[in-house]
Amino acid sequence: MNAETRIETVVSGDPRPRSAVSAGVGVAGLVGLLGWAGICRAVGAEGWLAALCGLFACGVPMIAWSLLVDKVHRNPTTGIDWDAPPRPISETLDISIAKIAGLWVTWAAIAGLYCIGRWYWDGAYLFSMYVLGVGSIPLLALSVPYILWLDRRLKEPRDGAWHFGQLIAGKRHKADREMLYEHARCWAIKGFFLAFMISTLPGNWKGAVQSSFAEIVSSPIAFTVWLAKLTFMVDVMFATVGYVLTMKPLDAHIRSANPYAAGWAAALICYPPFILMGGGGPLDYHPGTAGDGAWAYWLDGYAAPMTIVAFLLVALHIVYAWATVAFGLRFSNLTHRGILTHGPYAWTKHPAYLSKNLFWWLATLPFLATTGNPVDMIRNTVLLAMVSGVYYWRARTEERHLMADPAYRDYAAWMERNGPIPRLLRAAGFQPERARRGGVSDRVAPEVHERAAPGQKLISS
Repeated sequence: MNAETRIETVVSGDPRPRSAVSAGVGVAGLVGLLGWAGICRAVGAEGWLAALCGLFACGVPMIAWSLLVDKVHRNPTTGIDWDAPPRPISETLDISIAKIAGLWVTWAAIAGLYCIGRWYWDGAYLFSMYVLGVGSIPLLALSVPYILWLDRRLKEPRDGAWHFGQLIAGKRHKADREMLYEHARCWAIKGFFLAFMISTLPGNWKGAVQSSFAEIVSSPIAFTVWLAKLTFMVDVMFATVGYVLTMKPLDAHIRSANPYAAGWAAALICYPPFILMGGGGPLDYHPGTAGDGAWAYWLDGYAAPMTIVAFLLVALHIVYAWATVAFGLRFSNLTHRGILTHGPYAWTKHPAYLSKNLFWWLATLPFLATTGNPVDMIRNTVLLAMVSGVYYWRARTEERHLMADPAYRDYAAWMERNGPIPRLLRAAGFQPERARRGGVSDRVAPEVHERAAPGQKLISS
């Protein structure tokens, strides 16, 4: 039980369920990352190599905190038996060989899909292909001793990679179909989203470290723009670290991947090459507006309202970054890696989705068109409402996945009793549907205004 939960037990009598991640993990990573960013700002290091070093500055402190302070390697959920002596390697060697074969063939399949996907060889994705290509060499080399070491200590070493190894060895009778599906889903998620996250690192890093202090504080607009760049940089750094470190000794492995097609569809249309909200896409709500800077355009000359809106946008940026930092080592879309209940997740189950959608509405003001055309006003308002609907859909599908875990059902029930939005609805005389039925069912809670994530960014996204 962490300090936050102990305090809540005394104060409210309705303690919030324990979070799978401590607040200290994210704080450690944030301190390391911002410290490195400060050094790079001072020396003018704004290139891709400094961005990659930022991953280490973020990830290493979180690993240290997780192992030395939280001692997550001792958690039962790791599946590792630290008390018993390691099994002789002769007992696990055949298992390890099958797992290594399964992993290497999986990685080769992902590499093949990268080659087929034309978008991976253009623009920012070229950086991802370079990093993953160079990184594959130590990955292949280190995977062998890591698996040999881990299998001697795991209570059940026969995971999805082992089952896939049996399949490719022609031993279909030993390969469990559900384990194979789960293995494919997990690695499809890692392969797709890791490449995207890496592709965004250099641009977001440069945007966060290149502006001078004088430029940042020159106006509320400049500060808000810079803070947006900083929070996006923090977001993609933590997310990239999360996709890389899906490791059992860190208790950051994927418990399950979302098995629902609707969940995958809702998530994928928010990312390239399938994104619908991008420039020229069917849900692009920007034409005819002043873009994400519309708030400054329409409030130009009105100092007090502009300052208030700038403050609100800054607050939303902070909540968005906080929602990702709270994951520590465990962020990834479409996955269950433990249930978050601390930080912004003590206020709403979906802080990242909620904050980013509020930001888009407030920053873009889609109901005001620079063209003066009422059709543009209506069209853009409807399109942004549809975008918000997509994130509502994502939240619903993520909750459907996570409701299989009793820990999430406890958290959802606690949130329904104590969350600000359900309490506000009750104060207004509206009783949520689940409260009328009583208890928690396999249906999701009404309050689903959020990660990712990839969540949530639940532990999922």
